Formats: sequence, C-alpha cells, structure tokens
Amino acid sequence: MIMTDILLDGFFAAIAAIGFGSISNVPLQAFKGCALLAAAGHATRFVLTHACGWGLIPAAFIGALVIGFFAPKASRHWRIPAEALAFPALLPMIPGMYAYRSVEGLLQCIMSKDAETFTHAFYLFSYNGMVCVIIVILMVLGATVPIIVDARRQTDNSDTKTA
Repeated sequence: MIMTDILLDGFFAAIAAIGFGSISNVPLQAFKGCALLAAAGHATRFVLTHACGWGLIPAAFIGALVIGFFAPKASRHWRIPAEALAFPALLPMIPGMYAYRSVEGLLQCIMSKDAETFTHAFYLFSYNGMVCVIIVILMVLGATVPIIVDARRQTDNSDTKTA
C-alpha cells in the first residue's frame, strides 16, 4: 500500500512539474526531465515524512537536494540548463497550505476585535509564515548548491584539460 502511495505522490508531482515547466518556457523535449526530477524529489519527501516520521522541513530539504543532485546530469542529457529543469521540479513541493494559513492568519489579525483573537490569529500567521519561508529557503538552497558545485567542478575539469 505504501508503495502505491509513493508512486502516486511522484506521479502527481511529475504532472505538476510539467505544468510549471510549460509556463517556465522549458523545451517540450525536456518535460520528461522536469517530471522525473519532481517525482524523485517529491517521493523522497513523501517517504521521509510518512514512512520515516521526519518533519516537513528537513524532508523538503532532502527532497530538494535529490532534485539538485540529479539536475546537472539531466541537464546534460536534455541539453538545457540544470536550473531550467530543477525549478519547475521544485514548485510542487512549495508548502501551499502553510502559505494559505499564514495569509488567513494575517487577515484574521486585521479583522480581530479583541486581544485574545488577535493573539491567536497572530500566532497562526507567524507560525505558518515562518514554516513556509524556512521550507522555501531550504528548498532553494538544497537545489542550487549541488548545481553550483557541479558547475564549479565542470569548470575546474575543463580548465585542467585546456592547460
């Protein structure tokens, strides 16, 4: 049963990545790369949160690292920049419910009539907002650091071959 859930999670992330790739102007032939990276990253996050009991923040970071480590290889295969594959693959992992609840808490703060309601609404706003921001920052770092390291390694290798 868990394997079916993992495959479905990866499948739906792949579909979302194709959609994000299409609005990001990724070449049609590279949609497979976006889909595979999204499925791998999202399924990793799913396994870590559901099967291993990890929290969403570290699981999203590891999922983004998976995308970041495989993006350079995929980019060489599809001959497009690694970022063009990685960022549409990351977008399905954006913590939308935390962003939504943060905005909802902000609106409740604005509409509150008493201190107790305001305090609770501000707690919802700040907690959900912090979780959302932390996850997004760690996802960007998790995806870009491996890509930068690979690009640096590729540059160093090409410098030694020409010298």
